[in-house]
Amino acid sequence: MDEQAKRFLMELLSTPSPSGQEWIIQRKWIEYVKPFAHDIRTDMAGNAVGVVNPEAPFKVLLAGHCDEIGLIVSKIDDKGFVYVDALGGISQKLAVGMKVDIWGSGGRITGVIGANAQHHGGLKDDFEFSDLCIDCGAKSKEELAGIVQVGDLAVYKREPELLLGDRISGRGLDNRTGAFIVAETLRRAAGRGAKVGVYAASTVNEETNLGGAYFASAGLQPTMAIAVDVTFATDYPGTTSKHEVIELDGGPVLAKGAPINRKINNLLELAAKRQNIPIQLELTPRKTGTDADMIRFTGRGVPIALVSLPLRYMHSPVETASLRDIEQEIELLTDMIVNLTGGENLNPLDDEL
Repeated sequence: MDEQAKRFLMELLSTPSPSGQEWIIQRKWIEYVKPFAHDIRTDMAGNAVGVVNPEAPFKVLLAGHCDEIGLIVSKIDDKGFVYVDALGGISQKLAVGMKVDIWGSGGRITGVIGANAQHHGGLKDDFEFSDLCIDCGAKSKEELAGIVQVGDLAVYKREPELLLGDRISGRGLDNRTGAFIVAETLRRAAGRGAKVGVYAASTVNEETNLGGAYFASAGLQPTMAIAVDVTFATDYPGTTSKHEVIELDGGPVLAKGAPINRKINNLLELAAKRQNIPIQLELTPRKTGTDADMIRFTGRGVPIALVSLPLRYMHSPVETASLRDIEQEIELLTDMIVNLTGGENLNPLDDEL
């Protein structure tokens, strides 16, 4: 991964993008893809799409969602304490003692999520978000007027960091890494002469309702689609799995199960062999839990696959992934795309590709 790409990845991971409020990160994403995309498209959901070969009849959609989990303001009391509910699958157990940035109607304001001191009884074991509050330093509700209001969104105040062993850690790697991967894949596919239409979409709302994926796919009507997301690494203490261990530095993860088009997986596996990229497997027997589920049911139906990045500590402020896995996933997707002729037959009942 070159330094320009790495800087862009760190920029995405430093940019707030709570689900439903993704426009800041989308503007940065668009600026990055402009130099090599043949076309830039947006839609009413807030998706951003970079296109290579928009005239090609065979269209490949790569969908990586840019939104992250967060908090939504539910109440402000008379003393100026701010109460919140979960925005997506965020855990209240990890919130205690964290700093947050509220991206309010009046701009950004920082607060802290405090806890009752242990000397005074501490927190109860089964607490909920409703038992917590954000202290922004305000002395009254009136002091926050015009700055914070019900419905404003917040994220943990946590910057990405590089760890030993080419590892990266921070909040919201799920799935701003995916938005990065589809942008980089578009860049490399353009540079290596892709013959098919390539539509790299930074989608919105995946963490809350999958609506961005629907808008993107329904509007573009792709021939095939690949959701680019994260999956649970099971290679650290405290994890258990009935299946094979998924580990950092083990390579991209391909999903197998009823929703997945086996011919797209075959194309990905061929690309992995050509590039000598290790791949890992996960099972998605009924649903994938990603944008792929919504994309699949748009239009007349879209054949889909899912390629995921192994991720430790998912939906925490310290999600951790491998830069090596990210690079290999970009190369896997790029190789597959540049080797497409546009004449591939994705019908699983037909023998030929």
